[in-house]
Amino acid sequence: MKLSFSSYAAVGVMLFALFFGAGNLIFPASLGQNAGTNLWPSVVGFLITGVGLPLLGIIAMSFSGSRNLQELSSRVHPVYAVFFTSVLYLTIGPFFASPRTGTVAFEVGISSFVGESSQQLWLFIFTLVFFTIVLLFSLKPAKLVDHVGKLLAPGLVVLVAVLLMTAIVNPMGPMESPQGSYTSGAFVTGFLEGYNTMDALASLVFGIIVINAIRAMGVTSKTDILKTTIKSGSIAILLLGAIYVGIAYMGATSTQLFGIFETGGPVLSGAASHYFGTFGSILLAIAITLACLTTAIGLTTANAEYFHTLFPKISYKTLVTFFATSTFVIANFGLANIITYSVPVLMFLYPLAIVLMILTFLSPLFRHARIVYVSTIAVTFLISIFDGLKSLCQSLGIEYFSWMEPIIAFYEQSLPLYNQGLGWLLPAIVVIVVTAIISRFQNEKATTAHVS
Repeated sequence: MKLSFSSYAAVGVMLFALFFGAGNLIFPASLGQNAGTNLWPSVVGFLITGVGLPLLGIIAMSFSGSRNLQELSSRVHPVYAVFFTSVLYLTIGPFFASPRTGTVAFEVGISSFVGESSQQLWLFIFTLVFFTIVLLFSLKPAKLVDHVGKLLAPGLVVLVAVLLMTAIVNPMGPMESPQGSYTSGAFVTGFLEGYNTMDALASLVFGIIVINAIRAMGVTSKTDILKTTIKSGSIAILLLGAIYVGIAYMGATSTQLFGIFETGGPVLSGAASHYFGTFGSILLAIAITLACLTTAIGLTTANAEYFHTLFPKISYKTLVTFFATSTFVIANFGLANIITYSVPVLMFLYPLAIVLMILTFLSPLFRHARIVYVSTIAVTFLISIFDGLKSLCQSLGIEYFSWMEPIIAFYEQSLPLYNQGLGWLLPAIVVIVVTAIISRFQNEKATTAHVS
C-alpha cells in the first residue's frame, strides 16, 4: 500500500511528539552556554547521539520484527533481556527522566519568581502538587491526556520556534570562550552530552508504538513498514534537530547577558523574559509545565504496565502509586543533582543500547547466532560498567575504588578512545567480526557434515 506524504508526516509528527519532552530543551541550552565559540563541533556530536541514535533505535525495532524491547534483547539471553529492559524502563521512568519533568517545570516556571532561600521549600510544594496530578491521571489513564499532549506539543513548538527565531535575528550577545572539556574536546563532549536526552533509550520502547501506528494505516509487509519508519523517522529527527541547533545557538549567545547557569532551564526562562517580558515567561512556563505533566503521566503508566507484566501479582494501581511516590522523592534532590547522578547510569547503559542496535542490523549476516550477541554484549558490559563506576566516583568527588584502578589503567593503555568515553566501540566491532566468522564457519561445517 502506497502512503501519501501526509501519512508519513502524521507518523513523523507523532514520533516527534513522543521524543519532544520539555526536559530535552535544557541540554542543548546548557551545551550552547558551555561550548561558546566551539558551538558547531559540539552540536554535531550532540546531534549524533541526541537525534541520530533515536532514529536508529526506531529503525532497529522495525528491522528486527520484534514485538517489544524485551523480545529483541532476549536474543542475548532471556535473563539479560529482563535485566536490560527493566533498567532501561527505570532510567527513562522514575529514576531520572520522570523526576526531571517536575524539576524542569519548576526551573522554567517557578524558580525565577522565588527567592534563593526558599527554593527548596517551593520545589517540594510544586513537585507535591505536580506528582499528585500525575498519580491521579496515571491511576485511570484517559484519552484526555493524549489529546492534551497532541495539542500541547505543537503549541510548545510554536512558542519555542518564535523564541528561537527572535534569538537568531536579534542575538542576546556574542559567543564567549568555551568552558571545561568543550575547550579541547568539543565534539566528543557534545556526543556524550546527547546521552542526557535519553531519547536513544526511549526509542527502543517507542519503536513498537510507531510500528503499530504504521500497521493501522494498512501497511503490512515488513519491508514497507521499514521504509515507512525510515521516512517518518526522518521527518521527526529533522524537526528535533532544528530545535536542538536553535536552542544551542541561543544558549551560546546568552552567556554575556546571564552568565553560565548550572542547568539549561534558566536560559529558556531568561530568554523569554528578555525578549517578551513577564508575559512571555509565564506563557512558556505554563506550556512547559503542562507538557512535562503529560510526559510524566506517560512514563509512569508505561513503567507500571511493564512491571505489572513482570510481576502480575502486584496490581497496576500499587505500581503506579509506588512509581509516582518515588519519582516525587527523587525530584526533590533538584535538577542539577538528577542530571549529575544520571550520567553514571547513562555511561553504562548507552553502549549496551547502541551495540544492541548494531547487532540487530547485522544479525542476518551471522544468521542471528546467539554466540555473537552474547560475546559482544559481554565485552561491552565489562567496559561500560567501569565507565559508569568512573562517572559515579567523579560525581561523588571521591577517588576510584582500589580494585578498579588496575582495570581502568589497563583499559586506558589498551583501548582506543577510552578516555573519551568510547573505549567500548572498537572491541565491540572486533568481537562482532570474529564471532560472526566463527559462527559462519561452524554453520558451514555442520551443513557439510549433514550433507555427507
